[in-house]
Amino acid sequence: MFGRWLENRKNRASGGGSAGSASWLPVPPSGGMVSCRVLDPVDEPLRQAEFTISDAQGRKVVAGGADPYGSFVATVPAGEYRIAVSAEVYTPYRGSATVTEGRHAAIGDLTLQLAAPAPLPQPGEWEMEPRHSSIAFTARHIGLARIHGRFNNFAGAIRIAERMEQSAMHIVIDTASIDTASIDTNAKMRDDHLRSGDFLDVAQFPTLEFYSDRFVHRGGNRWAVTGALTLHGVTRTVTLDTEYLGTGSGMEGETRAACRATTELHRDDFTVSWQTMLAKGIAVVGPSIKIDLDVQNVPQG
Repeated sequence: MFGRWLENRKNRASGGGSAGSASWLPVPPSGGMVSCRVLDPVDEPLRQAEFTISDAQGRKVVAGGADPYGSFVATVPAGEYRIAVSAEVYTPYRGSATVTEGRHAAIGDLTLQLAAPAPLPQPGEWEMEPRHSSIAFTARHIGLARIHGRFNNFAGAIRIAERMEQSAMHIVIDTASIDTASIDTNAKMRDDHLRSGDFLDVAQFPTLEFYSDRFVHRGGNRWAVTGALTLHGVTRTVTLDTEYLGTGSGMEGETRAACRATTELHRDDFTVSWQTMLAKGIAVVGPSIKIDLDVQNVPQG
């Protein structure tokens, strides 16, 4: 089956097309071809698989992602290679391949097994450690570039329950502070505009607050944390797509639990609707804002 699929790819490539994420290239002089297909434990293709091919000295030669069939094909000079295949929530594969001149090294089908999730933090009261945490935001500017900013003043607490699904989290972001530049986009004029009544109106609404009401396990180290976000005097339900990174020890031996989370907010949902248009009808500020949290928590007390 894989052989027929590969032959079909060759035929398509010979017509000038490309083969998945890695372009189908002519076999170089003194070179050959390496290929494989990645499956999950129920034999479905892993479209998100990432491949790295390194030479005997550990130098990266080719890297790329799988195509919709979970397959990857590359042409490389003849030699000995190390193959690494990874996909989120799966145990990585490490192997090797020998490529000879004018030949095809077919690794065949690889089945990745689900990785064991990281142990959850101990039940109890935890708090965000601000020196090693960040809350950032990204907005589209004039339909082209993205403007990146961050909130520098925030606090957060999380109660880890015996059953993680019953845990709770509370985050408060200070948007009003000017001396400490809580809103920071690396441009004072823009920061002042974001604080104004056109956007966050921090004189009337000096904080953003998020209260979670449920944690839902999405498999592996992925969680959905859903709750109420109050912004600009409006409260809406939002979900943080969260990746739990595990626990470790800090410089002084303290226990730390880390996670990353992201969500997308639509400005009109929170009546932050200021807008102006360029001559061609292009909006200066995009309609949505991406929020990224990178957080380390430590036990309270």
